[in-house]
Amino acid sequence: MLHTDNRLHQLDQQLAPLRGQLLNHPIYGLLSELGNLRQFMEVHVFAVWDFMSLLKSLQRELGGCSVPWVPQENPESIRLINEISLAEESDECQHGGFSSHFELYRQAMLDCEANTSSIDAFVTYLSQGEPLADSLKRCEVDPSVEDFVGHTFEVISSRCLPRIAASFTMGREDLLPQLFGQMVQQLNVKTGGSLEAFQYYLDRHIELDEEHHGPMAQRLLVTVCGESDEHWAEAEAAAVQALEARLRLWDAAASRMTKRS
Repeated sequence: MLHTDNRLHQLDQQLAPLRGQLLNHPIYGLLSELGNLRQFMEVHVFAVWDFMSLLKSLQRELGGCSVPWVPQENPESIRLINEISLAEESDECQHGGFSSHFELYRQAMLDCEANTSSIDAFVTYLSQGEPLADSLKRCEVDPSVEDFVGHTFEVISSRCLPRIAASFTMGREDLLPQLFGQMVQQLNVKTGGSLEAFQYYLDRHIELDEEHHGPMAQRLLVTVCGESDEHWAEAEAAAVQALEARLRLWDAAASRMTKRS
């Protein structure tokens, strides 16, 4: 285990420059204005949805989702991904009840009057059996969203566990800096509480990622890659590509905000 933990540490070090670019991205300097924040959410919601698809693909690849059911060889990995899925798909709501994090996010958009028409249409088309690419085009999302989601589903369709696990583990929502949460808190006060639900989403996600899901996902990645040099190389390449895809998404969103202002 010590050797594989070292491999995880090496991977973290290799990704540090890219993570630094994301955590210090100029987009966050544009989000102190409510109009820009709404525009950000209209893009970011697709990354929130996309993350759920990565999660479900991990459940599928790790086993335990097929019928007829048969015992699997990796019960620890199954336990880890199922625990993460429990909160991501059915977390506690702010005022009681349960909801997926995607639905929490969408409600936060409604509360601050961000436009949910694109994401709503997208989910509707998918529920009606439309192919992913067609659904994205029909709801006329920005090309950067198509690029981001398309990359994720290329990883998912590869059915390569190290790639999927690395994209899931290293592309998590802890890429949103603490400064962003503080900015949302201040803006929530200025707008009379219109961002209360969004603040709850951020606080809940940060709490779960730091204390539970982040360490669980790292253990999962270590278990999946094991001692295999090939698997760790696949994981590194996938993690780099996931962070680069997020950077392109942020760059495009920031560019549109700058033009808008």
